[in-house]
Amino acid sequence: MNMKVRLAVMSFLEFAVWGAYLTCMGNYLGTAGLGSSIAWFYAIQGFVSIFMPTLMGIVADKYIQPQRLLGLCHLVAGAAMLCCWWQGYQSGFGNELANKSAFVTMYAISVGFYMPTIALQNTAAFSILKNNGMDTVKDFPPIRVLGTIGFIATMWFVNCAVWDDNGFSFTLAESAHKFQYTYMQFLVSGVLSLVLFAYCFTLPECKIESKQGRRSLAQQLGLNAFKLFKTKKMALFFIFSALLGMCLQVTNGYAGPFITSFKGDPAFADTFAANNATLLTSLSQISEALCILLIPFFLRRYGIKVVMLMAMFAWVFRFGFFGLGNPAMPGVLLFVLSCIVYGVAFDFFNVAGGIFVDQECAPDIKASAQGLFMMMTNGIGATVGTLTAGEIVNHFCQWQDGYLLGDWQNCWFVFAAFALVIGVAFALLFNPEKRKQTPNS
Repeated sequence: MNMKVRLAVMSFLEFAVWGAYLTCMGNYLGTAGLGSSIAWFYAIQGFVSIFMPTLMGIVADKYIQPQRLLGLCHLVAGAAMLCCWWQGYQSGFGNELANKSAFVTMYAISVGFYMPTIALQNTAAFSILKNNGMDTVKDFPPIRVLGTIGFIATMWFVNCAVWDDNGFSFTLAESAHKFQYTYMQFLVSGVLSLVLFAYCFTLPECKIESKQGRRSLAQQLGLNAFKLFKTKKMALFFIFSALLGMCLQVTNGYAGPFITSFKGDPAFADTFAANNATLLTSLSQISEALCILLIPFFLRRYGIKVVMLMAMFAWVFRFGFFGLGNPAMPGVLLFVLSCIVYGVAFDFFNVAGGIFVDQECAPDIKASAQGLFMMMTNGIGATVGTLTAGEIVNHFCQWQDGYLLGDWQNCWFVFAAFALVIGVAFALLFNPEKRKQTPNS
């Protein structure tokens, strides 16, 4: 099989695991008696990303080949996610979880081992591409696109899949038994994680680069990636990565409950969008897949500053369109526009940032540096941002009859204003030296 195809399969499975629950988990938590804690579930992802990606990056740089470590992490993550499904199944459909502490513990273990795999699959892909004489700037984005397609595929699956007394079926019509509302989403994620565990051990070797001579303790532990903070350009890059990372999980955590909340309003209860929130928000990932292909052009032509500025201002529109829209025509078009700009908001930051880090770092700290980037964005940034967003949403909205109702418009406008401030500050402060992006630099 063509090497790029093999890496594309890895990317597809990597993000299919996440897509099964990331955007619809909030709806299940509401029925499971954990609706007021949605922010904490997404914050757990952020908290473990503070240290787990960096720790696993150190292991991949020094001890275990990244593609193998990627598989081992998915083994643990998948097993723990299946335990989450089992906790829901044991409690019964539509009931509060009988053992909430066990559910939270298994969820924390699962995401604790899943989050570092995002950086690990980047490291493995970059290494394998270079070992086969390929250009990471040109060849990686199409591979990463398959990850987004995998995310979309499982979003569509859980949006339409139903398991009830009549067995398994698919429907776009309203059904409380859709996977997007139940614990079955965790079963899908867990099974796919175990499939990827097995697949990773079929990938080519990514040899660990050995260093001769005496090394400091920091070098032995892989902590020398933190020396990147000594460079003003990289320090500002990581700081603003953390600030923009505060936006990353807001719509993942609350877009689903927000759009579904319109079912609590008789004027919108029967609209297609309100009853298929996961399907609607999947337009964000479709946009993401298309925008990934634009990254090489924009990086080469405009550089990292302009690309990240585009991402920051796209977040302003992402939140603003949600605040102005509704599930009926013509308001639903603003929801669609919000999903379209998400591709720029996410890709021009996350994917381009990963490529930038790979180009700026020495070979012996690349995995550690990718872990550091993950820590700043999905770790520190996402944790602070998600908890803050949770406080804002809980201030303006409350769970009523299974729906999160309240003044959503003010919530989205607060988030948009924050992204605007970050964008202006970045434009004024981040001024890297201009240089052409070159392959494998």
